[in-house]
Amino acid sequence: MTIPKIIVEETPDPAMRDEILKPLRAYNESKLGPIKAEPLAITLRDADGAVTGGLWASSVVGWLFVDLLVVPEEFRSQGLGAELLQRAEDIARNRGCIGLWLHTGTFQAPGFYEKQGYTTFGTIPDYPLGHDTVYFMKRLA
Repeated sequence: MTIPKIIVEETPDPAMRDEILKPLRAYNESKLGPIKAEPLAITLRDADGAVTGGLWASSVVGWLFVDLLVVPEEFRSQGLGAELLQRAEDIARNRGCIGLWLHTGTFQAPGFYEKQGYTTFGTIPDYPLGHDTVYFMKRLA
């Protein structure tokens, strides 16, 4: 067997990511069984139906990962963020998930997630520079 060459691609074709991911997926599925990600979008819309914010997530291997949660600044502190998370938690339960996880910056909303019952399980200091990224999780009852 020939050892593969290492090639640096500073402007890679986005399809290359899928090629790199193939052996990892195969390995993971050999240990966990078939892995299927189920996407979820819960949107906030204005009177014209345009998306102004919301929640984007994906459930995979028993957990729902909240990738995005955005409430426009003028509508914050009115319960919309809590409602978005609550609906995501309900859907996660219905999908058989045991919990949710997400990350946020210290300049964003860590206090909000703590108020919703999420606990910290990790931090990356100085990412982005001058701030930290905090990882949160919440196990569903």
